Amino acid sequence: MNVVVLVSGGLDSTVTGAIAKKEGHSLFLLTVQYGQRHDVEVDCAQKVAAWLHPVDHQFIHLDLGGLGGSALTTNWAVPKNRSVADRQTEIPTTYVPARNTIFLSLALAYAETLSASSIYIGANIRDYSGYPDCRPEFLNVFRELAKLGTKRGVEGHTIDICAPLLSMTKAEIIQKGLSLGVPFHLTHSCYDPNEAGKSCGTCDSCLIRLEGFRDAGIEDPIPYQQ
Repeated sequence: MNVVVLVSGGLDSTVTGAIAKKEGHSLFLLTVQYGQRHDVEVDCAQKVAAWLHPVDHQFIHLDLGGLGGSALTTNWAVPKNRSVADRQTEIPTTYVPARNTIFLSLALAYAETLSASSIYIGANIRDYSGYPDCRPEFLNVFRELAKLGTKRGVEGHTIDICAPLLSMTKAEIIQKGLSLGVPFHLTHSCYDPNEAGKSCGTCDSCLIRLEGFRDAGIEDPIPYQQ
């Protein structure tokens, strides 16, 4: 079956794509360049796509930076060295307003043109940074939206929203990726890389990634500044 996979170049979306591939689907990848302040993750998305061998890989360009509201699309400082408690209780400035709503809406439009059965997204609730659009409640509501707001939906052809990593720890995601041969060295997670593309090692995303590799008992293969 045709499925749309949202691919960012990050660890979670890459494992999600590998799961969809293992399930035997025909992959149609979608990467959104939304005005983020660095291009390294888009470069990684292209490399990951080459490994996944999709039927097609679409890039959509938006300028969410023009709306402001996030450290990922403006010159705001990226929070560093936040504690686990802070990551579990506070929504950080790296939250991009309504990003997953926008991404899933674009993926839904793409899926409808392909008569695709599902959209795959690497949302995760266990190791998240407080983002409200990574919760199962949000995804359940979007499933209903897909039924009510599309031609295929009202004609009885459901487009499902699949988040296979939703309840997994980062270590479990990494172990799942290892079992699928995921090339983690091609992925990128950092919110604040340097000009050479090296990860900072201290933003929320880097800390969660490093903790996951540590808990999985293997070394993260990507370079870090510190």
